[in-house]
Amino acid sequence: MADANFKKRVEDALENPILRGALGRFGDVYGKNREQAYQGYDFENLREKVVEVKSYAAEHLDEMMDQFEKAAMARGAKVFRAETGDDAKKYIIELARQQQVKNIVKSKSMASEEIHLNDALINEGFDVQETDLGEWIIQLAGQKPSHMVMPAIHMTKEQVADTFNDNLSYHNDPVITKLVKTARAEMRKKFMEADMGISGANIAVAETGTLMMVTNEGNARLTSTMPRVHVFLVGLEKFVPKFEDAGYILQTLPRNGTAQQLTSYVTMITGPNPTYYPDGSVQDKEFHIILMDNGRRKMYADEQFKQTFQCIRCAACLNVCPAFQLVGGHVYGHIYTGGIGTILTAFLNSEKDAENPQNLCLQCGKCTEVCAGKLDIPGMILEIRNRIGDQKGLAVTPKFILDVVSNRRLFHSLLRVASKAQLPISKGQPMIRHLPFFLSGLTDKRSLPTVADVPFRDVIKKIDQDIKNPQGTVAFFGGCLVDFVYPKIGEGVVKVLNEKGYKVIFPEGQSCCGAPATYMGDRKNARKLAVMNIEAMNAESVDYVVSACPTCTHALIDSFKELLADDPAMFKRAEELSKKSMDFSKLLSILGGLEEDGDGVPLKVTYHDSCHLRRKMNVIQEPRNILSNIKGVDLVEMNESDRCCGFAGSYSIKFPEMSGPILERKLRNIEATGAEVVAVDCPGCLMQISGGLDQTDLNVKVKHTAQLLLEKRQKNR
Repeated sequence: MADANFKKRVEDALENPILRGALGRFGDVYGKNREQAYQGYDFENLREKVVEVKSYAAEHLDEMMDQFEKAAMARGAKVFRAETGDDAKKYIIELARQQQVKNIVKSKSMASEEIHLNDALINEGFDVQETDLGEWIIQLAGQKPSHMVMPAIHMTKEQVADTFNDNLSYHNDPVITKLVKTARAEMRKKFMEADMGISGANIAVAETGTLMMVTNEGNARLTSTMPRVHVFLVGLEKFVPKFEDAGYILQTLPRNGTAQQLTSYVTMITGPNPTYYPDGSVQDKEFHIILMDNGRRKMYADEQFKQTFQCIRCAACLNVCPAFQLVGGHVYGHIYTGGIGTILTAFLNSEKDAENPQNLCLQCGKCTEVCAGKLDIPGMILEIRNRIGDQKGLAVTPKFILDVVSNRRLFHSLLRVASKAQLPISKGQPMIRHLPFFLSGLTDKRSLPTVADVPFRDVIKKIDQDIKNPQGTVAFFGGCLVDFVYPKIGEGVVKVLNEKGYKVIFPEGQSCCGAPATYMGDRKNARKLAVMNIEAMNAESVDYVVSACPTCTHALIDSFKELLADDPAMFKRAEELSKKSMDFSKLLSILGGLEEDGDGVPLKVTYHDSCHLRRKMNVIQEPRNILSNIKGVDLVEMNESDRCCGFAGSYSIKFPEMSGPILERKLRNIEATGAEVVAVDCPGCLMQISGGLDQTDLNVKVKHTAQLLLEKRQKNR
């Protein structure tokens, strides 16, 4: 769980309208602009190539370094391998002293921010000036970068003007063109005075010893050409084997980072540039390249995290992250921000520094969808969360809750008791709109559903499964919400599968899929629930296993196998369960779908994509086809249909202050469609969206696809 100081930083960021506005405006346009930038390009093919060249370089890292060093030194460079950040700082400081450097200019380098190079140089008496516009603004403001590509994205032009006025001897108006002119004038003086330039690199080509920089302002070129000493600080993850391999990164980095087809400047440096002096003399500059480890080898050596070397530092994961768009980068606490920043922080700084930021991840998977290096960022954050849970254990309250959930009989007994005990709070209504005392925050921006009077495990016993042409048997995994909150979803699943010729059984021994334990870092209880459900479902005895909850389906297909990989017997059973498990809409599609039918009553429906269903199982068109085949249904697409609703399991409980604004954005998109019903395939999304709608004056219902089939189609039979 996040500590109080971290929660306070989150709350402060959420209460900052300027920050929210700046990040929100960028987030609103980024997706469409990125899509336009990729028109005519096969993004999937490009990122496969990125993975190919970057993973090859990582697997042959020592070979890449040797080849690069040999090529670079043959062209006049001096190459130093820094095992730690302190080694890199010491080398640069000693070089600056030897060369009698006084003034240093820098061009964007997150690696230098990572090791706090500026502070080290300033403490030694050097004048250090950032020269890229964003970095210079941040330096003047006394802040850290909030974004890896756009470090000052969180600031408005008015704030930038105020920062200039506080630090310069003349007034600046909040007009972007004028502010840029001020920066240019101030920078030119610094470039003319500089003795040393320090640069970062986007790409290091092993074959030729070439370093590449991708920029929009040209200051990187001045940093590399004007001072008589030039230093490149390069992380070990920047290597590609051959010169042509860089092309894949040059095609994806600008499109992913800033939604540009190409940045203004692509600078390639192979060996030292000559320095031209006022007296007409020419001399090759002192040219140094520092190849810095600082925890990168350790990260690659960890099987769960080696894919990080495929990252091209485009920061697309930040640009699409619902959490980052709400609170920005500074709440993450260290230098690297967002999802990938959380992972980098754990290895390049410390796992302790990643402990709070990892809580911000909703596990929605949008970052992986746009990642040029195909990194499973949510999966790696989840691994960090689990390792922290293994080492420190959970706080008392969540541990108690998860211990109860993993005790099937106790958990189900409590839910049955709750169905009766909730009456004073629900007042007989289907939604709970207010909770008392310390629980009040849970109903701040959404209502909560009541527990069903009769759970689905009892309902199914009374369903007459009259099957005319038997085809086989399907085991239904209900999950907590279908079983105890939304039994009508289960009825819809049974009726439809009966129509396809399959008898549906509901194994009594099943319980929670373990997702809450998994996503809160409680591997022990997650494993216990995996074993319990594998034994209960007995997949060996049925044709299919179906779930109407994508989170549960993901657990059945993937999580159980991961949790039980060290138990050969249970792993084998988990594999069998995995092979036969699928989401309801996917199974219905495989079985041939349904004939067009329905009551014919006009109904305008929009569809919300569950994060797990869309991005973990690639089920996108199937539910839309089902809905479109119901007579009377007019299916309209909503804007950002695949954007997270903010539920994310326990996230809505841990961070209601984050979940609420994410939900509000979803509700605005729903309202814009004019739909009467929002169709979903996830009970969690149903709970979140219907709870939010219940606290508005919008007359919009939320229904699971199976429930809509039951209401619009089955009753017509």
